[in-house]
Amino acid sequence: MLVRSLITAGIIAGATLLGSAATAAADEPNCTAGDLTQVLSGVNAGMSVYLFTHPDVNAFFTGLKGKSREEMRTEVANYLQANPDVRDQIKAVRQPAADFRARCDAQMPDDMGPMG
Repeated sequence: MLVRSLITAGIIAGATLLGSAATAAADEPNCTAGDLTQVLSGVNAGMSVYLFTHPDVNAFFTGLKGKSREEMRTEVANYLQANPDVRDQIKAVRQPAADFRARCDAQMPDDMGPMG
């Protein structure tokens, strides 16, 4: 569910940025839709590896299936607050997306809730 949410967020962000990619590319190098897709692909691959190598975290996120978005956000926020090591590790995996957002002044959805 989380991986699918991250992929969906990436697709939405990519589609949103397609209209502004030419402007962003003119302002800052490596800020094209292709760059965004590459960054998000790496983040998604990293999250997949992280979840498969942390079965307890994978089980938590898998257990969110069927809940409303608001319930998911609340449970994720509570889980990450109670598990700061997990929060920090996931934040590190997602850091390239945050760096892209900051470097390219791009808005990207944050389906993970507050990450610090």
